[in-house]
Amino acid sequence: MYSIGRRLAVSQPRYGALVARSFSLTTRARSSQGADKFYVTQPIFYVNSDPHIGHFYTAVLADTVKRYADMQGKRTKMSAGTDEHGLKIQQAAERAGKEPLDFCTQYSNRFRDLQRASEAGVTDFIRTTDAKHYRAVEHFWNVLVERGYIYKGEHSGWYAVSDEAFYTESQIEDRLDEKTGCYRKVAIESGQPVEWVSEVNYKFKLTEFRDRLIDWIETNPDAIYPEIRRNEVLGWLRSGLEDLSVSRPRSRLKWGIPVPGDSEHTVYVWVDALVNYATVDGYPWADKPEFFPPDVQVVGKDIVRFHAVYWPALLMAADLPLPKRILAHAHWTMGSQKMSKSKGNVVDPFEVIKQYGVDPIRYFMIRQGGIANDGDYSPDEVMVRYKKDLAGQLGNLASRCLSKALMVDLSKFSEIAQKQQDDRLVDSRDEALRKLLVGISENVKVQFDKGEFGRGLGLIFEMLAVANKYISDNQPWNLVKSQDEMSQYRLQVVLFYSLEAVRIAATMIQPVMPDKARTILQHLAIPAAARQWSDTQFGCGWKDISTDSMLQRPNSNISQLFPKLA
Repeated sequence: MYSIGRRLAVSQPRYGALVARSFSLTTRARSSQGADKFYVTQPIFYVNSDPHIGHFYTAVLADTVKRYADMQGKRTKMSAGTDEHGLKIQQAAERAGKEPLDFCTQYSNRFRDLQRASEAGVTDFIRTTDAKHYRAVEHFWNVLVERGYIYKGEHSGWYAVSDEAFYTESQIEDRLDEKTGCYRKVAIESGQPVEWVSEVNYKFKLTEFRDRLIDWIETNPDAIYPEIRRNEVLGWLRSGLEDLSVSRPRSRLKWGIPVPGDSEHTVYVWVDALVNYATVDGYPWADKPEFFPPDVQVVGKDIVRFHAVYWPALLMAADLPLPKRILAHAHWTMGSQKMSKSKGNVVDPFEVIKQYGVDPIRYFMIRQGGIANDGDYSPDEVMVRYKKDLAGQLGNLASRCLSKALMVDLSKFSEIAQKQQDDRLVDSRDEALRKLLVGISENVKVQFDKGEFGRGLGLIFEMLAVANKYISDNQPWNLVKSQDEMSQYRLQVVLFYSLEAVRIAATMIQPVMPDKARTILQHLAIPAAARQWSDTQFGCGWKDISTDSMLQRPNSNISQLFPKLA
């Protein structure tokens, strides 16, 4: 006996065939978002197994988006959670000999642990077995019914239990199963096996939204990123749509939310799951949502169809605003092969966080992770990035400049920065680095705004490489030996330019490596109020250095920022 009511504690509806209750649909729910609000969503993860490195990447990428918005003065919201209904969960629980809810709770807790271990700033963690979500799905379904977009009919098609999705003939193929040596039918998109299913269920009039979806994408070129995914979605739409099956017979699927008014059917797991993005913002709304619609929805490329076709169509049908952007990232491989337990190449995110530290592995994932193309995970590459980029460029430059032997005087940097704004006062030896520092903020912002954080990090570390060469060429360790006023001033100018590179870099990497960036900025006596994106401009940040902030600098040696790994 499946006890969904044990957690939901909501009375089962007893309505007519479809409509649970009458709703006022005369007032369109509009976003009340002001310019200061920013809503990021992670996809809710399926609880049929432990978290893997792909889940970690999604969480860190979404968190990077959120922290980048924080740096621009936004009041942010980020949702995450677990998708706990569906045939796949029902079967997995049966195999484990557990009640579905107990099975889901076990894995949901693991995904909650992953968010904490990743240091993702989740403001709302939702489970689709939450009572508030049950009510939201019920309400959403009834809105669709009242607006005439749900009907009952016979549905036949190829169903992939693993994907919880139906596929058409054009979306499947015969593929050799390496284990059995036999051919079987699989979904081309996911590679998951399919089975032929014929059943009576409820259907959503997806076909009515084809032209509106195309118009939405074409008039909002940034709605889906990267372009390869945008073109993929347009290709699906232009090749035609079929109405979407949005329920399963309860005889097949007991573990899910019953269709309002029809206890013989269960709401399709993807309709159930997608509504979570509204649930976490208080749907159904008495007046206006606070954050909805999402500004950025971070998803993996394997679930683009659900988020870029089904979800906006459902929102259109319910007369709700659409997400502003869908950021669809690529997957992770190892040795250019898909990760799988059978191949023994699955990476445990908890283990790599423990091995490398959370900030270094966050950096690697964002720097190497693919948006359009798959990223390849390699322990050797993690170490290369750690030694070359983090310890070799950022850590080395900060350590060299802040050496007590060089007697850096941070209190003079505000005056030096002001003078260096004047092109006429710039020494020719400083011009190349200064040019980089002046332009780096805008160049990185272009990449970050697109969601290409890896490319932005590349620009930052190229700048740090130039700064390391600059300090070697200008030899402050020799300048410090000369006591004349000119040499002493030149020493502080060289240290200013070198540490300005460190300051700008540390400020810009805050969304990716918040802890390490904070430590560096503390060593530079940069107050918390001077760590916004606007402070990444050349020469900013030093003017607010005070005696108090100088006294609050850490006593620890910054050379240990990126210690040698065992």
